[in-house]
Order: sequence, then structure tokens, then C-alpha cells
Amino acid sequence: MSSTDTRIAELRQAMRRRGLSAYIVPSSDPHLSEYLPARWQGRRWLSGFTGSVGTLVVTADFAGLWVDSRYWVQAEAQLAGTGVQLMKIAVASTPGHVDWLAANTRAGDVIGVDGQVLGLAAFRALSVAAATSGATLEIRADLLDDIWTDRAGLPSAAIYEHVAPQACVGRADKLAQVRAAMRAHGADVHFVSTLDDIAWLFNLRGADVDYNPVFVGHALIGLDHATLFVADGKIDAALRATLAADGVEVADYAQAADALASLELDQKLLIDPARVTCGVFHAMDPAVPRVEAINPSTLIKSRKTDAELANVRHAMAQDGAALCEFFAWFEGALGNERITELTIDERITAARARRPDYVCPSFATIAGFNANGAMPHYRATAESHAAIEGDGLLLIDSGGQYLGGTTDITRVVAVGTPSADQKVDFTLVLKGMIALSRASFPRGTPSPMLDAIARAPIWEGGAEYGHGTGHGVGYFLNVHEGPQVISYRAAPGPHTAMEPGMITSNEPGIYRPGRWGVRIENLVANRAWLTSELGEFLCFETLTLCPIDTRCIEPSLLRADETAWLNDYHKTVFERLSPLVEGEALAWLERRTAAI
Repeated sequence: MSSTDTRIAELRQAMRRRGLSAYIVPSSDPHLSEYLPARWQGRRWLSGFTGSVGTLVVTADFAGLWVDSRYWVQAEAQLAGTGVQLMKIAVASTPGHVDWLAANTRAGDVIGVDGQVLGLAAFRALSVAAATSGATLEIRADLLDDIWTDRAGLPSAAIYEHVAPQACVGRADKLAQVRAAMRAHGADVHFVSTLDDIAWLFNLRGADVDYNPVFVGHALIGLDHATLFVADGKIDAALRATLAADGVEVADYAQAADALASLELDQKLLIDPARVTCGVFHAMDPAVPRVEAINPSTLIKSRKTDAELANVRHAMAQDGAALCEFFAWFEGALGNERITELTIDERITAARARRPDYVCPSFATIAGFNANGAMPHYRATAESHAAIEGDGLLLIDSGGQYLGGTTDITRVVAVGTPSADQKVDFTLVLKGMIALSRASFPRGTPSPMLDAIARAPIWEGGAEYGHGTGHGVGYFLNVHEGPQVISYRAAPGPHTAMEPGMITSNEPGIYRPGRWGVRIENLVANRAWLTSELGEFLCFETLTLCPIDTRCIEPSLLRADETAWLNDYHKTVFERLSPLVEGEALAWLERRTAAI
């Protein structure tokens, strides 16, 4: 019996003790984070599937893992030899886990889930499903505590202050902005669980979550006070005193629920239903008046100030210089020493680590050669990786956290001689990336509406890609940070409005399963362009600085204006990066930015 089957059997025993007919294990924590601290990696521990997203459902005679198309290949391999069935999201014959539960439970059944890690929207969907079948939804049981004997505790890394010159707006000023929004909503108190919002609001950073410089905590903000709930020992006496000077009290992490439960009936609470769990929600007295709206901090922090953008430009230049050093090494070593996808990760991280103000990677490096590049979220492992040799395309998606900004870049480079078909795909993707880079649009345009601009050249070439074109990026915070997202699958809404200062990725792609993948990604910032009697218009400023491999281009597919854009971009890249590199890196930069 596999370790997965043993753990599932132990879970079923715990379910029987609690009278549960089904149990759900989402990929989530009490803060609905993208990357999870070890304590909340329960789905991974139970199933053996290591992807970042998935939902496990277990009954007495069934165990299924729901994952989307990004992870089908990975999940199939990791679930092989276990009793866990792969459930492919978005396949017509496969119901989602909510619909599956509605169809496979009956009156009297009890569905269990840890309410502390279940988002409020998910809770509401599950409640409807349970009502449909006559089952009951139980949200208080964390069964993992019964069976996971070596489960990690709360992360213990110290919290530190993000200070000037990189912290461009003071803590008191940020609190004042949030309180102004609270007053506009008629709210007296505001509860925040989202880790990037908390880190931004209090000008604090941590290391509790891989790749994101945040810390586990909650915050309760009043009109004249604020309380930060974190594990004991994470904030030293000096920092406590600094926070106290701005009216911020520090309390134990476990006291957050009690603080919510103690709210008075004359206090109106502002809470974001998309960013809290149902466990948090149900800790409150239902009689406490509340207003549900997006966290004000989410909207405010998405609009980087001019000073923050200046720091981001500096970070982008340092990141680009590191990539010059990496690619110079790569091209010199190719064919002369053994290079694997794992080597790429090691070398690119080391190059960044030599740059000033570098902190850590902003996500796990994706380095996929040929067929592996066709999996958008591929991750090379010691057990499964490819050597870089022969002919084809190498896709590298990587990024760094710097004190003055967060980077995220994808480049595809030639290995040997790319095929004619590979060049066509590369050029179509480049055309899509250029089209979006050059776009202008009215201020307030819902970000999902911009998606078709990047896809149009790719659709015209008879291709498509399954992921969104762009995600918001934080300021020395999360590499995936909204509220804006460029994807036609996202619902447009007021919170998706494009505003000046927002930083978003621009990353169209084409993926040929089993053959190759192409994705080209730059980060762009919304900037003012034109104000007329017909409105205020924005455009994109390209922030990322790194050459695009012209060896992969089919020139006949580029229009003259597209070629001009690429040459202008490369001229800027050379001007910005050449003072920061020397020797082989400078020579490589000069070669790869030559006009075509």
C-alpha cells in the first residue's frame, strides 16, 4: 500500500469517528494564499500531488483529486499506483467537485471541511450543493490534526520592517487611506486576512510563505486604532515600539477570532467576502452589522506611486543585468558542459543573488526544454528533468524579489537550430505580446477586455493558449497580485478597472503538447497617455529589460511597425543594461540587441 493510500485510510477512520460521509481538502490556508506554509499543505500530504492547486474529496469508497489542465500530466504521474482518481476540471464528462458532491451524497450525509481554510464563496457554493442532495455541511472539523502526527506548527520567521527609500509611503499614511475608505463605506472596523494586504498596509515583510515576502497574520483596523495578530515571538520589542507609535497593537495570532467575536452590535464591520474564510466569517456574531466590499488596501496598493515605479525600474535593470550574465554563461557553456533544466534554475538564481537588494526568487523557476516547455507550469525535479542538448526551444520563466520591486519574466531561447514551425509559433506569440504592449485604452477599462488584443495575432495563426494573458504584480510582494487580471475567462467588474500605476504581466503563449512551448513575458505599467474631450486614456510602459531572442523569429511574419517596436525595445534594453554589465555579459547583450 502506498503512503497516499495509508493516509487516505487514516482519514477515513477519522471521518467515521466524526460521522462524516465525505471530506474535502482544498489547497488553501486561513488567508487564502497562493503559496502555502507547510502547516497547510494537507492536500499535498494526503494525495502526494505536489502541484499548487487542486481539491481532494474523500468518501468511504472514493478518493478524487480535481485539477485543471495545467496539472493533468503531473497529477496522472503522481497519482499512479494510488487509489486516488484524477478528476480533470473543464472536461465535459467530468463534473466539478461541488457538482459531484451534489450528485453523490444523499439526505442524512454529512460533508466535512475545515472552515478555517475554506473561502466564503466556496462555502456558499458547497452549501447549495449540500442542500440539493439533502446533506449537511460541517465546517468545524480539521481532521488533519487527528492523523498528521508530524504536522508543522505556525511559521516562526521573524517579521521585519520595509523601510525607506524602498518603502515610499509611511505606515500612518497608508492607514489613513484605508480609514478614509472605511468611512466612505460607513464602517467602524475592518478585518483583513490577506497576507499581502497586511504586509503592504503595515510596511512589514516576512518569510513565512515561499517566494512571497509576507507573514502569517490577521489585522483588525478601527478608525483610531489597529491590531496586528501574529504568532508570539515574530515581532521584537523594538519593532513593537515602532508600530505602537503609529497606533498599532500586536496580539497573538489565535486571538483574532476572539476579537471578531467581541465586536459590539453598534460597530459596522467592513469585510471582503472574496478574501476571508468561512471560519473567520462565522466567528462573528451574525447580528453585527457588516458591509461586504473589496479590501480598500487591495485597490490602493495596486496603484504604484511614481516613487515606487522608479524603484521598480531600478530593480528591473538589476534583474536584466543578472539575466545578461546568465545567458552569456549559458551560450558559452552550451555544447561544452552538461546543462540540465535544474542547472538553469541554479545558475539564474545565483546570478540574481549577486545583484544589490536581491532577497529571493519570486516563484519557482520554470525551465522547460522542448516538450517540457509545452507544460505551462512545468517544474523540473531531480527525478524528472531534461538535458539541454540538440535542437529546439528552451523556455525559462523566472523572477526575483528585490527590496524595490518584484520581477517576473519569460524568455524562450534557441538551442541549436529551431525548426521552421517553432519559429512560426515564436513569432505569433511575439506579435501578440507586441500588440498588447502598444495598446492604449480608456482609464477604467475592465482588464479582462484587453485579453483579445494579445490573442488576436495568435488566433489569426490558428492557435490558442489556455492561461490568462496577464496577472497583477505586487511591489516587493506577491508575484500574482490583483485585482486586475487580463483574461477573457475572468469576470469583468469594478475591481478589475485599469488605473494608473498598476503593474501587470504581458505573457501570451502557444503550447504544442509533447513538442514545444513558447511564452514571452514582460511586465508593463499603466501610464497616463492622453486626456481629451472623449476621456482619459492609458498606455503601457514596458518595465522588463532583457533581449528577446531574434534567432527564433520568422521575419516574414512581422510587419514593419512590429519590427520597429522590437528594435526600439532592444535599443532601450542596451542603453539601460550596458552600464551594469561587462565582459562576456556585455558582449552577449550587444549581440542579442542588434537590430533586425
